[in-house]
Amino acid sequence: MGLFRATVGALRRGLSKTRSAMGGSLGRLLHGRTLDANTIETIETHLLEADVGVATTHSIMDALRADARSGRLERGEDVLAFLQTQLQAKLGPSSPLLAASDQLQVILVVGVNGVGKTTSVAKIAHALAEDGRSVLLAAADTFRAGAVAQLVTWGDRIGIDVVRGQEGGDPASVVWDAADAAISRGVDVLLVDTAGRMHNEASLMRQLEKIHNVLAKRIPGAPHETLLVLDATQGQNALVQARQFAEAAAVTGLFLAKLDGTARGGIAVAIASELGIPVKLVGIGERPEDVEPFDSEAFVAGMF
Repeated sequence: MGLFRATVGALRRGLSKTRSAMGGSLGRLLHGRTLDANTIETIETHLLEADVGVATTHSIMDALRADARSGRLERGEDVLAFLQTQLQAKLGPSSPLLAASDQLQVILVVGVNGVGKTTSVAKIAHALAEDGRSVLLAAADTFRAGAVAQLVTWGDRIGIDVVRGQEGGDPASVVWDAADAAISRGVDVLLVDTAGRMHNEASLMRQLEKIHNVLAKRIPGAPHETLLVLDATQGQNALVQARQFAEAAAVTGLFLAKLDGTARGGIAVAIASELGIPVKLVGIGERPEDVEPFDSEAFVAGMF
């Protein structure tokens, strides 16, 4: 994250279902086999089932077939190392969340309903606080019944204050008050939770733009990160959401939630490769501490 480091052990636990499908199942199938047409087709099926994505899978398979034809790849056992190299290249280098700064920084968190956005906000806040950063939460989801109370409950649990307004009130007003409070208290990070919305809900997207403008007016350069929370268990739907939000909002990074609940962790590769939006954080459990900065090398190692 730039503020705390990923641990391979935690990512390994979070990727256990994906690893069973990729490193375990595929590894057993490849053992002792030559790279004939049937084996290559099996590899392609596994990549697709892991939600690496159609375009990304085809790109990897083209490279694999070229290496097989040239004789650089002959044995099934050699394929796993080849796939790891390819997936690492598709993910690209890790991109930290929030470069080190002495100034107040703002993280705006967006996403559709039901992806675990508010819980993800709490996890980010907890991680920042554990790293020694002072944090303030803004409860700008004033539409979903109980959303403010949920964030306040999380704030009490992790010991972080929450700026809130009335349920059904203007979220931009809450954000303005939160920005004022963050400035006056001299906190390091203001973390803004917003209402879940679809990209085609025009009024809610305009509201998001208003929040963005309020932050920019009150705090130089804000928001410094706009994180889109995606549910890893939704597979290709998560890729569709990422593409739609990228077109409608200035998304700078992704929080991939519920990674521990899916055998299709390859969706991270599909998003990074096809959209060029870096995955910056992953959720790997239900506890506040179950969040990891995305490390592409550790991630690929965990898949296998």
